[in-house]
Amino acid sequence: MGQKIRVGMIGIGNMGSGHARNIVSGKCPQIELTAIADTNPARLEWAKEQFGAEVTYFADAIEMLESGLIDSCIVAVPHYDHPKYAIACMERGIHVMVEKPAGVYTLQVREMNKVSEQHPEVVFGLMFNQRTNCMYRKMRELVQSGKYGQIRRTNWMITNWYRPQAYYDSGDWRATWSGEGGGVLLNQCPHQLDLWQWICGMPVKVRSFMKFGQWHDIEVEDDVTTYVEYENGATGVFVTTTGDAHGTNRFEIQMDGAKLIAENDELTVEEFEVWESEFTKTNKVPFGKMNVKKIDAELDGINDQHVGVLNAWAAAILEGTPLVADGKEGINGLMLSNAMHLSAFLGQDVTLPMDEELYYQELMKRVKTSRRKDVTETVFADTENTYKGN
Repeated sequence: MGQKIRVGMIGIGNMGSGHARNIVSGKCPQIELTAIADTNPARLEWAKEQFGAEVTYFADAIEMLESGLIDSCIVAVPHYDHPKYAIACMERGIHVMVEKPAGVYTLQVREMNKVSEQHPEVVFGLMFNQRTNCMYRKMRELVQSGKYGQIRRTNWMITNWYRPQAYYDSGDWRATWSGEGGGVLLNQCPHQLDLWQWICGMPVKVRSFMKFGQWHDIEVEDDVTTYVEYENGATGVFVTTTGDAHGTNRFEIQMDGAKLIAENDELTVEEFEVWESEFTKTNKVPFGKMNVKKIDAELDGINDQHVGVLNAWAAAILEGTPLVADGKEGINGLMLSNAMHLSAFLGQDVTLPMDEELYYQELMKRVKTSRRKDVTETVFADTENTYKGN
């Protein structure tokens, strides 16, 4: 058997338990689960029943990091603590994989990234598992290649994140400014915000409209419509909610020479006979339309999701091969999220790069008045397929 990394898990909730099961079931052949840390005694007892005596259990994460039992760590705790524990790992020379999002606000993520630069020996990855999806990888390839010219418009309607009230009642930290730091943008949409900027680049202006607790008894956003502008003059719209009972996931990119459409796990390319800029100059028919050829993009079929990210991380540690997502890249999607919130808080446009200190101040105003729900029993769900198609 080849060499393995010894991994510890900080947080054995929904996501942590999913990663742990993937590892112990043999889906990550270069990873061995050796330790788990969680502050919740009930979750530690559950983990002991699931994973047995071959794993060591800790009520304190720092004790686990200093135990000598691990050389790598997965951070799967509530969002505010992602940078805190990532930095703790880095300072001890422990490789770290952080669950999305990178953090709640960009200032804390900048601190995490700065520490990462001071420890180049540590392999730092982020759980952006949607980057493994062949559909989005192909979209990025087509956009970045320049084959179809520049982006003119991007539209992403991602409204199939429906969550009933019971979901929000499953933890006192959920959907609170103090516990989670945001709603649908920070919990469900980090994947789409990351993919949006990974494929299309960062915009230069953001204007966002949000409803807070529109469809649920929560204090954070559950309905968002955002307009952006790019440096080349292109525009974009991003719509999301957890309130649509049967939502849509459709991502369109309009370019000079084609339209890309990602929907229902298929990528369609509507290839123009000539670029629009050429057609509009040469066409003499007032209502003329150019010919379009529809192409089903050739995909490699690979969509390894969480397992793919973990396996690439292990290979990066052992063999020096590339990560699916370098941890330092997590700030980009978070900056989009923060800019959207700031725009909605202030009721005005936000230019990028944004005033990160102002956002922090506005967030802390809401944290001060944040309320926690009374939760008698936390419900843990199997998240194996929760994010796969989104």
